[in-house]
Amino acid sequence: MKQSKLFTAAITFTLLSSVLAGCAGPTPTPTSTSRLTFSTSRDGNYEIYVVDADGSNPTNLTNNPAHDSWPAWAPDGSKIAFHSDRDGNLEIYVMDADGSNPTNLTNSPATDQLLAWSPDGSKIAFVSHPDGNLEIYVVDADGSNPTKLSNSPGWDILPAWSPDGSKIAFFSYRDGSSEIYVMDGDGSNPTNLSNNPAADENPAWSPDGSKIAFHSDRDGNLEIYVMDADGSNQTNLTNNPARDGQLDPRVPAWSPDGSKIAFFSYRDGNSEIYVMDADGSNPTNLSNNPATDQLPAWSPDGSKVAFVSDRDGNDEIYVMDADGSNPTNLTNSPADDLWPAWAP
Repeated sequence: MKQSKLFTAAITFTLLSSVLAGCAGPTPTPTSTSRLTFSTSRDGNYEIYVVDADGSNPTNLTNNPAHDSWPAWAPDGSKIAFHSDRDGNLEIYVMDADGSNPTNLTNSPATDQLLAWSPDGSKIAFVSHPDGNLEIYVVDADGSNPTKLSNSPGWDILPAWSPDGSKIAFFSYRDGSSEIYVMDGDGSNPTNLSNNPAADENPAWSPDGSKIAFHSDRDGNLEIYVMDADGSNQTNLTNNPARDGQLDPRVPAWSPDGSKIAFFSYRDGNSEIYVMDADGSNPTNLSNNPATDQLPAWSPDGSKVAFVSDRDGNDEIYVMDADGSNPTNLTNSPADDLWPAWAP
C-alpha cells in the first residue's frame, strides 16, 4: 500500500504500523515561500534535505548513516526538529536550520516520535511509550523538563497544539475506539470532543483556533469532518462515497487564512489533492493526474501547495499554485522524496 510506504519512510512505526495505515509567538522570519525541507532516500538512507522553492540548491542537512525523517520547522524558522534512530532507537532531535548542532532532546530507551512544536517554539510535544503504552509527552526545546501529559490505558497519539498554545488535541483509544480529545497544555482537563463509536482521528486546528477538522468513518467511509473547538456542531464536509483522506498526521490541512482545507481523495479512482472551502463547499481537484498525489502542504502565504506525487515513476516533491496550476517537480531524483515542510 502507498500509505504504508510513506509511513515507513517517515518514521519507524514499531507500535503504530497496525493502527495508523498548530496565536502568539515569535515573529516568523520573512523567508515565506523560499525553502522546503523533505525526507529523501537518495543517499542510501533517509536524510533531511532543504531545497529552494524553485527546486534549486538541494542540501543534505543531516548527513548521517542513520534514518533521519519527519522534518518540522520551529515557528521562527531558526531550527528544525526531526526523528532519528542514530542512537539505536527513534529519538527527537533538533538542529539549526543549516543542519549544524544536531542535539538529541529525548535521549530515552523508548521510541519517541510524532513531534509537534508549540506555537511559541518553547516546547515540543511527542509520543513515547516507556511504560509500554503510547502517551503524549512534552519537552522544552533545549531537551529539559520532559513531562508526561497523558495517562490512560489506551493509546494517546498525534498531539496538535492549539494556535494560542493553551491546549493540545490528540486522538485516544481510551474509550474503546479512537476519539478526538483535547487537554490543557499541562495535561490537565482531558476531554472527549468527538464522542462517537466510529473512528475519529487526525485533529487539525483552524488557524484562529475556533474549529478542529478531523477524519471520521462514522458514515461508512473516511470523510473530513469539522467541529467547534468545544466539540459542538460536528459536520461532514466531504460527504462523498469515496474515501476522502488517509490516516495521515498532516491532513486535513487548513490554508493559512483558514478559508480552505486541502485533503486527498479517491473519488476520481486514484489519490488526488483536493481543496474545499472551510464549510465544505466548492471541492476542487487540484492535482488532476492519474498518478498518486498526496500529502498537501500550504506555503506560509497560501499562494502555493507542495505535495508528493509518483507521476514520474517514484515519489517526488512537487509545488503548484493554490489553484492547481503550474505543477513543478522540485526534487527530480530517482530516490523517494517525501514529507515536504515549508520554512516559516
